Amino acid sequence: MIEIKALDHVVFRTTQLDKMLAFYCDVLGCRIERELPPESGLTQLRAGNSLIDLVTVDSELGRLGGKPPSQDGRNVEHVCLQIAACDEATLLKFLDQHAIRHSAFEDRYGARGMGRSVYINDPEGNVIELTPRQSTETSGDGGVDTPPSPKNTQQ
Repeated sequence: MIEIKALDHVVFRTTQLDKMLAFYCDVLGCRIERELPPESGLTQLRAGNSLIDLVTVDSELGRLGGKPPSQDGRNVEHVCLQIAACDEATLLKFLDQHAIRHSAFEDRYGARGMGRSVYINDPEGNVIELTPRQSTETSGDGGVDTPPSPKNTQQ
């Protein structure tokens, strides 16, 4: 049912935004593509066909991941996978059949611009965003700026 096409984006939580920007932009050659207001804490960097999102831990988005990066806190907020085009209802039914908790589909921004996506969790609790490519587009659609808690109670 699910056919992964590409990594859309990864979201890193940080307490050192300036150093992270210097590393990813100055060293690795990424460029800032999009920034949300400071209270949201999101800076999106273009990394080839993908995005690297940096979220400050003391921001609205950063607090969703718990404590700052350390042995007791996550520094990867979530990973987004582009998947083959599919019907949203069919995908949600497939996830339900496998007892995978999921959020509702929503419009979000990712490496390919705005598009629809859904959140799930892997067995270790890592947040995985699935963003189906549009069947009418060759480049697919986008991903995420904020991962909500999965709403379905199954898993």
